[in-house]
Amino acid sequence: MLNKKDFESMRQEMDSFDKAREDLIEKSREIVRLSKKIIYAIHRKDMKEAEASVAEIKKKVKAIQTLTSASSLEYSGSQRIAIQEYVEAICYFEYVKNKKIPTHTELGLDTESYLLGICDLSGELVRNAINTVIAGDVKSALQVKDFVDELYWELTQFDFRNSELRRKYDGIKYDLKKLEDMALQLKLRQ
Repeated sequence: MLNKKDFESMRQEMDSFDKAREDLIEKSREIVRLSKKIIYAIHRKDMKEAEASVAEIKKKVKAIQTLTSASSLEYSGSQRIAIQEYVEAICYFEYVKNKKIPTHTELGLDTESYLLGICDLSGELVRNAINTVIAGDVKSALQVKDFVDELYWELTQFDFRNSELRRKYDGIKYDLKKLEDMALQLKLRQ
């Protein structure tokens, strides 16, 4: 004869896991949306909106960290993507505002999640440099190039092997090339 209480207990455990997973997916989507909102606000030079979204996204990230630490959902696909987007948005915000980016410990994140987000940052910085050149601010665009160059140099010190990190790291090389080409074109115009 089957122990029906045992099966009921297992059903409740599975239901609880499914609910937590769905909650994590929804919260992760909110973080991705807020990340895009922050980045777009910065590109539009709306730092007030970006700051409001930064405050909101930090709360959402804490919520998913609490949720995942209390379950076996840590490092699920949706959370990993959300954290990468979070790192990209927060670091872009801090770079534009203060010309520096927070460390992984300041953000309370593991190394791999932080590095994955940092690797995505260079694409937004290229867009920023192009927009600043269009606006006539060549000096800021060249500062972006120097920053991406410094970031790329630091990342060359790692051995990423064949992984998602390696693929994203390789993307920085192409972003840096775009910035170097832009800098050369600016120099040739002078």
